[in-house]
Amino acid sequence: MSGGSYNYLYAAADLEDINGKRHTLREMADRLAELGYAQDAAAETEELLVMLQQWEIRAQVRSKRLAGVWKAIEWWDSCDSSEDDVKEALTKYRDAHDDTGTPHA
Repeated sequence: MSGGSYNYLYAAADLEDINGKRHTLREMADRLAELGYAQDAAAETEELLVMLQQWEIRAQVRSKRLAGVWKAIEWWDSCDSSEDDVKEALTKYRDAHDDTGTPHA
């Protein structure tokens, strides 16, 4: 069986799989750039790496902002707190953000 030099990157089926192969994506981008005649494919591979990094940062920021709300729901649904705790968490969340969802400084 042949292949596997790039951890079967071509077979990555979803975001989790692609994200888990960032190191391999870097290697592929470098290899394509070395060729000299595959600059378009190298550039698009680089763009994919940048997109993954951007997504990771944005997801971390949003999940941090939502953590209190998520915890309140989880604890309420497992009977460790009440609906009032959810409402309080939502108030804190909303007070920290304006109408566009942008955090207040």
